[in-house]
Amino acid sequence: MLSRRRFLKTTSALALLTPVLGHGAGRHYPFTLGVASGAPAPDGAVLWTRLAPEPLNGGGMPAGTVEVRYRVCSDEAMRNTVIDDVVSTSDEKAHSVHVSLKGLRPGRDYWYQFYLGDDESPVGRTRTTDPSAPSARFALASCQAWETGYYPAYADMAEWAPDCVFHVGDYIYEGGASAPGVRTFSNGREYQVVRSHNSAEITSLWDYRNRYALYRTDPQLQAAHAASPWLVSMDDHEVDNNWAGLVPQDPHKQTELEFRVRRMAAFKAWYEHMPVAYPPTLIGLDSKLQMYGSWRFGPAQVCMLDTRQYRSDQVCGDGFPGEQACGHRDDPTRSMTGEAQERWLMEQLARSDAPFNVLAQQTWFAPYRYNDGQLYNMDQWDGYTAQRQRLLERFKTLSNPIVLSGDWHCAQASSLHLEPENPRSQRVGHEFASTSISSLCSWADRVHGSKENNPHVKYVNGHQRGYARFTVTEKNWKSEFRVVNDPLRQDSTLRTDFEFNTSDS
Repeated sequence: MLSRRRFLKTTSALALLTPVLGHGAGRHYPFTLGVASGAPAPDGAVLWTRLAPEPLNGGGMPAGTVEVRYRVCSDEAMRNTVIDDVVSTSDEKAHSVHVSLKGLRPGRDYWYQFYLGDDESPVGRTRTTDPSAPSARFALASCQAWETGYYPAYADMAEWAPDCVFHVGDYIYEGGASAPGVRTFSNGREYQVVRSHNSAEITSLWDYRNRYALYRTDPQLQAAHAASPWLVSMDDHEVDNNWAGLVPQDPHKQTELEFRVRRMAAFKAWYEHMPVAYPPTLIGLDSKLQMYGSWRFGPAQVCMLDTRQYRSDQVCGDGFPGEQACGHRDDPTRSMTGEAQERWLMEQLARSDAPFNVLAQQTWFAPYRYNDGQLYNMDQWDGYTAQRQRLLERFKTLSNPIVLSGDWHCAQASSLHLEPENPRSQRVGHEFASTSISSLCSWADRVHGSKENNPHVKYVNGHQRGYARFTVTEKNWKSEFRVVNDPLRQDSTLRTDFEFNTSDS
């Protein structure tokens, strides 16, 4: 086996590395952001780390190319080596490391570790998929604002160690720093800032890299990444609140050119910090990221969607949490996914023979009526009714459609109906939305106060933080909504607040 002291190979930057990296897990330890895996397949997965001895200052690595050694083993003690190789990285990708594994066995746990000089990364666990497995376990997470809470939900998730974690967006928040202390919402409710962002609102590649690095330093988030492979797609705050396609939240403050540059930087930094296979495609000032895809986990066919990059701009106004409906929301050309992604999705669903067919995506799919049924949130699928109806028509031909959602900082379990606002019409599926990991829900009272207007909703909870976890067999989809008992404590315990089995419905 290759000596751990001999694997390091570099370009002309080699001579500069010794004073930067040092020895052991001290000040210049390169694996400060932990390890991760993602995009699992029957024969492999993507492994990730990033060399960042100074994570909040651009990473702290010198310019140039570095080769990082990695090992994959079939045992947690890292004795039975399956793969032992090196991979190149450089400052062009912020010294992030992406390894696409092949040749592994389906439905198996594997453990992996990276090495640079005398330094070793933490050990991570990944798991390959098995289309023929009798069961699968998933976790659903979103919305982890750094400033307003800690991440005990991730510690609970890491202990459970599901087959895969679905993260459906708002991995970071783009806003500026707030000083720690008690604050007050406009509705008079108090909340607490427990830790601060590391800059003003982020717009440049340098800013986005440092913001991702800040979030990645959290030990509980690192533990969840190291415990299971993840499937990830972004929502809005990875770029700019409520962005849609090439339209920012505030087009009166950002020109199209400025937003194109900002979006390009956000896409690049997202790739550099995620266990995904494909970097963004950059052609001039046009940037694209391949975030949607399909995976089979035993009884579940999972389609991860991208509902930001190709969506039509929101219509009918910016009322919050809802707005009066207007005719434009029913326009059949309006889309959450864009035409190409919708066509791909319909093809995936048509070919599926899975007992459960899952859409993991960003915003609430089922309708939710506010203010005695007069208002709708236009950033959710309520603003894209024609495309939603096309999907509901497809759902009635499928076995057990399940929609997984995030975004709204509010847990929700509901039935999906062919006539979405008529709960007496044919039920064609279920939706389960996770609450936020740490982001606050200042509109929770209005959500709870409107529940009686939404009889298809079986459970709603916007007052507590947490995540959702699912156990799937050929006959049942079990949902457990885990809530944090004290989000202001890193060591808080969690409990299951609500449980739902599709076999009982």
